[in-house]
Amino acid sequence: MFVQDDLQQRWWALEARLMERFGKKPDMEAILFLIGMQETGFIKAKITKEQKQDLMHVAVCTVLTPGGYFELERKDKDGWPHFRQLKPMPNMPLPEQENFLKDYILLYFDETLKDDEAI
Repeated sequence: MFVQDDLQQRWWALEARLMERFGKKPDMEAILFLIGMQETGFIKAKITKEQKQDLMHVAVCTVLTPGGYFELERKDKDGWPHFRQLKPMPNMPLPEQENFLKDYILLYFDETLKDDEAI
């Protein structure tokens, strides 16, 4: 239970930091969208549902790369990253999947944002 409590505390701290920055409490989908935008540099006033899904896919692949699940294969002519899956995702119940992903998202922010850098 301690590990899960620690994960939840760290997640709430990330949500608070993002809420302070953007003025709105983000859900996991919004956080993945933000990571995708940060990784691709793709910022437009109007984003289609497909582009949003693509950005979230980039985010999931990016955050799971340190765990050995994906590796960056290449970037296309538009600068979009393309990943290769190295191993299958573990099979687990939905709440555990969410915590698994949260842990990797927290690792991503720990590695990419040092001290009080802007998000």
